Amino acid sequence: MSEHRKEKKQAAALKYDAEQNRAPYIVGLGQGYVAENMLKAAAEHGIPVVEDTSLSNALQKLGIGEDIPEDLYQVVAEVLVFVTKLDNGRGSRFGLNETVIKRYKGV
Repeated sequence: MSEHRKEKKQAAALKYDAEQNRAPYIVGLGQGYVAENMLKAAAEHGIPVVEDTSLSNALQKLGIGEDIPEDLYQVVAEVLVFVTKLDNGRGSRFGLNETVIKRYKGV
């Protein structure tokens, strides 16, 4: 008999201000019920959600308040640029300048 287990939802919340922070850092982590509530709160407050299981798995290994490690800079930069584009390219959410946004235009 093969048992199909439903994957447990997981969520990670990041915060970053290019003028104040050295790197994006973890402000929230959750699995199961906690992750579902994080996603619900994000939807209620218009906070963009990016689904990336590999990135989420890596972030779950970190602690709240921890900077993301350098090996995740590229993928997190792509997420930040994507969210910035959702903000109509203003960059105000993360303090990203036009040079950074143009570099990742294809994201």
